[in-house]
Amino acid sequence: MATDQTPQTPGFAEVSRSLVAIAAEVVTGVQRAVVGPANMRTAQDNARLAIEADRARAAARAETSRAVAAIVATSPRRTVAAGRRRARAVAATVR
Repeated sequence: MATDQTPQTPGFAEVSRSLVAIAAEVVTGVQRAVVGPANMRTAQDNARLAIEADRARAAARAETSRAVAAIVATSPRRTVAAGRRRARAVAATVR
């Protein structure tokens, strides 16, 4: 059985992958040259920073919830009936 031995031209996807890989290596090399190899960000650094940001947002959300709860607890309760009584009292003094 004969197989086709003609060289195939690279497709669009293969060329794109190659260009992206080369660009990533260039960017990594430039970053390494600018910040130094000891200061390169890693996936572990990114994950740690993301966790810290999530914890900070959760702490801010909890603090806001505590502040709102304190405001609600200290504010006087106003009911519809109390509002009507107040309106009648004001109307009676106006006459």
